[in-house]
Amino acid sequence: MQPNSFFRRPSALIGATLLLAILALAILGAFFSPYSPYEQKLDDKLFPPGGEHILGTDEFGRDVFTRIAVGARYSLSAGFASVFVGLLGGLLIGIPSGYFSGAIDKALMFICDVMLAFPGILMAMAISMVIGPGIYTPMYAVGISSVPVFARLIRARFLAIKELPFIEAMKGAGASPLRIAFVHILPNAFGPILVQATLRMGTAMITSSTLSFLGLGAQPPEPEWGTMLNAARSNFWQAPHLAIFPGLAITITVIAVNLLGDALRDHFDPLNG
Repeated sequence: MQPNSFFRRPSALIGATLLLAILALAILGAFFSPYSPYEQKLDDKLFPPGGEHILGTDEFGRDVFTRIAVGARYSLSAGFASVFVGLLGGLLIGIPSGYFSGAIDKALMFICDVMLAFPGILMAMAISMVIGPGIYTPMYAVGISSVPVFARLIRARFLAIKELPFIEAMKGAGASPLRIAFVHILPNAFGPILVQATLRMGTAMITSSTLSFLGLGAQPPEPEWGTMLNAARSNFWQAPHLAIFPGLAITITVIAVNLLGDALRDHFDPLNG
């Protein structure tokens, strides 16, 4: 399959376009807005969308567009950071488990099985309560809860690839286990890991917003999308735009990364080659 064929897929093109638009919003949106995401103007509270405030204002008179733009930074950061934490932990567990097998494999997989016995959101909530509410709490909580998912995938890829003839040849040539694992096996396992990381990012963003909605993540007045949805409950019937726009932002972002993940899965699938 030619590398440039990836963006010929509609899902890849749409996902990449949406994600670039969200990145542009996060980087440039607040910069071009004349309003502060924190400054309160009670005389302008609960304005509907339109006019000077394109997406309206909230119960404190803050511009909703500016707050969503700043909130995009938190959500994207939470997605990337939590996937990085989960992937790093998965590599630390999955590589020795898949390469060495035996007692090491059984011990590490037992830890993963215990973690997987709990639903991801419950584990993330428990970790958040231990750490305490904060902007960075969802990143650690979702990342740690993602470790067994990555660990089992990496282990499975290592178990499959290490039995291939070229790996046996490298062992016969005297290559060290470290070189075989990181130079020869890991690059060949890269495709499925990248797909899982991309798809996991959407789940991480939803879970991070859920934690903030429940009061276990970012705290007011931080303009995190989950926090904004929580604050919108008290004025939903009077100002539904306070819930609609953050909800749309979460939905569009998750759709974008999932479309990219689906396209990557098809791209690395040899049956599509």
